[in-house]
Amino acid sequence: MKFGRVEYPEQINFVLPKDHKDTRGVLEKGKSKDISIYVGCAKWNKQDLKGFYPRGTKDELQYYSRQFNSIELNATFYRIFPEDQFKKWYDKTPKNFKFFPKLVQNISHLKRLNDDVQPYVDQYLGSAIHLKEKLGTIFLQMHSNFAPKYFNRVVNFVERWPKELRLAIEFRHTDWFNDDVAAHELYQLLEDNNIANIITDSAGRRDLLHMRLTNKEAFIRYVGANHETDYGRLDVWVERLKSWKEQGIEDIHFFVHQNVEKESPLLSKYFIELLNKELGSQLPLPNHSSQGATLF
Repeated sequence: MKFGRVEYPEQINFVLPKDHKDTRGVLEKGKSKDISIYVGCAKWNKQDLKGFYPRGTKDELQYYSRQFNSIELNATFYRIFPEDQFKKWYDKTPKNFKFFPKLVQNISHLKRLNDDVQPYVDQYLGSAIHLKEKLGTIFLQMHSNFAPKYFNRVVNFVERWPKELRLAIEFRHTDWFNDDVAAHELYQLLEDNNIANIITDSAGRRDLLHMRLTNKEAFIRYVGANHETDYGRLDVWVERLKSWKEQGIEDIHFFVHQNVEKESPLLSKYFIELLNKELGSQLPLPNHSSQGATLF
């Protein structure tokens, strides 16, 4: 992942901003004692995740899904897979595993939520629903040049979205968060429709740390910089998630990327250990061929 990449990460201030003033109100609505936590990587490709798979591993997804409880499924961004492929993914993974697939680029980047986007949505969902109970939150990632002037397209898309399927949206144009009017309209739309407002933590795009939750789901896309600062950044995130748990968060979905993905599993393991310690979760720890090693 090259998005938000910087040459000297050590020069970046990685302190998380304070929560948006309305986040607490969202979390405190109907407080629940139950919390669901899913942590994973963005892909299971063996070439990218060098050192993670034991020698001789024949089925990467089968192995990956027994180390982590989820995957942020980015492969579905590039094309619409047939329903048989989703069925195969379902059959290869254990019962507690979940997929969090990205909507296909035809919807977000090519059609850009135009009025004629619905056939692609229907085709995509017609295949993805074959993940059944293993289908986590589907997410939509908009291009960085998709600005608030297209707000009506977002409204139309959200209002057509089937309410029985969970949706999260990532906006990358800075005006969605820095323009007070645009931000208020967007946040209200997402709240009213129970849609998660994705938070992206990338070294070169600190403006995307809006810290505004729009429902009781924290969907975090964390991008490490292949630098020793990656660890400290995860420490800070655990503290924030601990605070959100105390306020009433119900779902934590945290996906670890890196500029060069090969050590994402090791970072994810470190993060899971912290969550288990600080939040009292009991997520299983993945095996790793470099256990005990550090990234740097």
